[in-house]
Amino acid sequence: MKLPHRRQFLELAAGAAALPALLAIARAQSWPSRPVRWVVPFATGGGADVAARLIGPWLSERLGQPVIIENKAGAGTNLGVQSVINSPPDGYTLLFASDSNASNATLYETLPFNFLRDIAPVASIIHVPIVMVVNPSVPAKTVGEFIAYAKANPGKINMASSGVGTGVHLAGELFKAMTGVNMIHVPYRGAGPALTDMIAGQVQVMFPSLPGSLPYLQSGALRALAVTTAFRSDAIPNVPTLKDSVPGYEASGWYGVGLNKDTPGSIVERLNREIKCGPDHIGNRTCKSERSVGAKDPCNDADRAAGVVILGDTPEGFAKFVSGETEKWAKVLRFDGIKPE
Repeated sequence: MKLPHRRQFLELAAGAAALPALLAIARAQSWPSRPVRWVVPFATGGGADVAARLIGPWLSERLGQPVIIENKAGAGTNLGVQSVINSPPDGYTLLFASDSNASNATLYETLPFNFLRDIAPVASIIHVPIVMVVNPSVPAKTVGEFIAYAKANPGKINMASSGVGTGVHLAGELFKAMTGVNMIHVPYRGAGPALTDMIAGQVQVMFPSLPGSLPYLQSGALRALAVTTAFRSDAIPNVPTLKDSVPGYEASGWYGVGLNKDTPGSIVERLNREIKCGPDHIGNRTCKSERSVGAKDPCNDADRAAGVVILGDTPEGFAKFVSGETEKWAKVLRFDGIKPE
């Protein structure tokens, strides 16, 4: 058999070495050519699950392929995250990322992954305002009055949450750390039971999501003292921000999209573009002409009236945001010595 000359051999070797990269580029250019799986690391029926199922059909329309929601709850969202990290980096397994991922980095001492390292950020999609609420039996009508009341009654105020390490819990712990008030944390298995006991007066203060608590605020069953976001919410415009009374305070729930870190950059960019070029109120007006006729809006008037904010940013912007959230909640968790249940 005639052996190739050295030059021919080197050319063949170079071609073989480049083949995987060329195949990856080809796959990325044709993505998506089949259904996309969206892993939601929460149980069905919760806020995250509802949000994913609202956005899923719209994202399917943008991508031209079905987006299948797969609930994979367990270990405080860590089970779902691990499944995405273990999936092929081909863009067909998305992660429904959330504020839990930022706090879990510190809450759990040992994790088989590093979220910031192993998940490629795509874009944030929703920010959910949190609101500081009290039972009407609490005499305080403002945040300042509540702080004075709490300091005058140390250890007598119960603070409800939807569970240890949840956004509801950490928003309250951040308030405690920044004001020096003494409140007893009472964790529940979900926001629903906690709100039920709030209304009954068994616990006095809570930091739930605004959409979930809005009906109780409107009925007068609970009283809102402040929203925890940087700006007031259109849903309750007369309620001030917490930072008006506690400078520097800010907290919100958030959802976004992530992928396996080895996913080709062209897929990350395509998915980011489709998310940003969605509903007009995302803010990227330059994409309006790209929308298909009759494209559906995943955020209806009721969602907007409840204070939900739909966003879209660059992968780099989302990565910076998640990194900042991880650092912020790490300080709170370490300050209070919070451990998982």
